Amino acid sequence: MAIQHFEGGTFLPMDTTSLYYFQELTKDLHMTRTAERLFISQQTLSNHILRLEKQLGCQLFYRKPALSLTYAGEQVLAFAERTIRDQINLQDILSDVEDQKRGSIRFGASTLRMNACLPVILPCFLEEYPLVELQITDQTSRRLEPLILNGELDIALVAGEGMTENTPSRSADKKKGREKEDPVFVRELLIRDPIYLCITDSLLRKQFGGRAEEILKASRHGADLKHYRNVPFMLYKNRMGILIHRCFEDAGYEPHSYLLAPYTQIITRIGLQGTAAFFSTRVVLSSQREDLPPDLHIFPLLYRGKPLYQEIYLLHSRDRYIPRFTSRFLELLRECFQGINDTPLEDKEDK
Repeated sequence: MAIQHFEGGTFLPMDTTSLYYFQELTKDLHMTRTAERLFISQQTLSNHILRLEKQLGCQLFYRKPALSLTYAGEQVLAFAERTIRDQINLQDILSDVEDQKRGSIRFGASTLRMNACLPVILPCFLEEYPLVELQITDQTSRRLEPLILNGELDIALVAGEGMTENTPSRSADKKKGREKEDPVFVRELLIRDPIYLCITDSLLRKQFGGRAEEILKASRHGADLKHYRNVPFMLYKNRMGILIHRCFEDAGYEPHSYLLAPYTQIITRIGLQGTAAFFSTRVVLSSQREDLPPDLHIFPLLYRGKPLYQEIYLLHSRDRYIPRFTSRFLELLRECFQGINDTPLEDKEDK
């Protein structure tokens, strides 16, 4: 597809494929890596860039000492991002107008959040929209937000800041007028997801011996980490890990770290074997409910005497047109997380 670009009184044809390849090259700034990622030859990629530079009459990249954008390249990149985003929006608008029920949704979330929602919502969604392709990206919240910003994703599930039950959420702040509306993102609160301390009964009794019943009684309605000083833990190197570290600081000690990892699925899988205590959330535990060992204790994690939560948001760009099939996908996501929120873990929590 070609578009007409006005330059010095002349309209110059520009191929949106070349613009797309140019935009992709700016992410890696490496011809070979980008070509391999796009499944094209390096020569094809190079030809598109040279053609675009010739059409625009300017150099888009410095070639030495390493590939980098020129000032003109930075301006063309901004134009390319707007153009490609507008083209996708137009395709979705026309799909709605023609009632084609076809298109694609580029959806990002962590693996465990996908496991919690996609098996629930996809059967219904695909029955209604069999011609819509779902493209998924597995990343942490910190990496998903920039992908929404630069137009690589349409919607994402991201974690917000942690809080206790008395802390006003971002959405509550907006309702009370304390926070300005985000000019770039639409953030919709899906769930205030409780954070739990998880420890198998065998590990608890190994660590505490005759004091195990005392610890169980003290933690029944919330675990204060000051009682778990000598327990081995598996910890996170992510946003939730920062929240948990604050709890250890409040308890007054550095934890015995058995494993440090950025991904919840790794820690959860190992933690369920009873090797060390670990932390998880309602969303994660609900998705693995059938795999939870019968002797697993699940205690709400306390921070300064209050249960600790992590907010999960639906995120999309304000500039992104939401077609009917994406609106339906969002509706099913909301229903799924409401179901998770309403499904208690009492049979595990209240042993």
